[in-house]
Amino acid sequence: MTGERKPFEKSSLILTRRDFSVKIARDSHLHYTSFRTIAISNCLPFVDFKRILPIKSRTFQRTFQLQSARVEMKSKSVGILTKPKFPEVKATVHAVVNWLRDRKIDVILDNTSATLLNERGGLQKTQLAMKADVLLILGGDGTMLNAARLAGERGIPILGVNMGGLGFLTEVRLEHLYPSLERVFANEYVLDERLMIGTHIHRHGETVAQGVVLNDVVVSKGTLARMIELKIAIQGHFVTNLRGDGLIVSTPTGSTAYSLSAGGPIINPAVRSLILSPICPHTLTHRPLIVPDDVEIDVTLTSKDEGAMATLDGQVGVALTQGDTVVLKVSEHRTRLIRFPESNYYEVLREKLKWGDA
Repeated sequence: MTGERKPFEKSSLILTRRDFSVKIARDSHLHYTSFRTIAISNCLPFVDFKRILPIKSRTFQRTFQLQSARVEMKSKSVGILTKPKFPEVKATVHAVVNWLRDRKIDVILDNTSATLLNERGGLQKTQLAMKADVLLILGGDGTMLNAARLAGERGIPILGVNMGGLGFLTEVRLEHLYPSLERVFANEYVLDERLMIGTHIHRHGETVAQGVVLNDVVVSKGTLARMIELKIAIQGHFVTNLRGDGLIVSTPTGSTAYSLSAGGPIINPAVRSLILSPICPHTLTHRPLIVPDDVEIDVTLTSKDEGAMATLDGQVGVALTQGDTVVLKVSEHRTRLIRFPESNYYEVLREKLKWGDA
């Protein structure tokens, strides 16, 4: 590919065919969340509007889930990402920006946050992620997933403050925001490294899209109530032909998301693995499958189904045609979440899933 690469703020997808064009549709709905749809056709000139996130072929080095080594936070810049739909966001952003600036911390705002504060100089999210030393996320898990894709290449630490609903990833409660920031700048934290999935979509022997996700990649049927057929192979070995509504390939982090709703297991993020969870399979013996983190998974659409999609983290979608293959491997990139030493994964599960409640 030639020509200057430009940032694509909303996704990590990379389109590499010159004879394909890209059309952005309005928000659509697929199963459980809204996402941006990228439809690929072969009749218009190629439009290049992305920032590349390379996925290299070499096997990554294993790491521990919790890293005792900390990034020195003093004199570091903080990039703030938020979602303006929450009513308390404006007041919270205003207060936290003043709090950071009072302590001589450099604050970097994206366009959304800058608009909320009536300030100039806001950056695109991709630019902010390249410039900041740490990301402060004010929102829900969806905002965190977007931040994880933005930060994945650099691996900068992310502190998530829950202003949404369930909040598996945005672990810090809003009322604990400032004590948590105090601890971060006192270096009283650990880094929780999470696996990411590198995804390539092949068509007629060429890569038409790729990206990196924290939660999951879903290959699913279109809007019509009929099944799709998928051929699944692992490390080049044929596994099964799946007929049903689709397949979810998730990380341990994503095991508490869509995969859980489809009957998949909950996997501790310290367990280096991937989960394949069928969605409403026609053959009831198709059950969720856990595989090692060093395998390559190939999912090929064998049915002729208009509207079939590959969806990345529930936010970015690519239209599939018969014969397309989605290739998935654990990425060399990691999402690094800021956690505190007393944080306990099972306590989070118990709280979020209401275990033990009468």
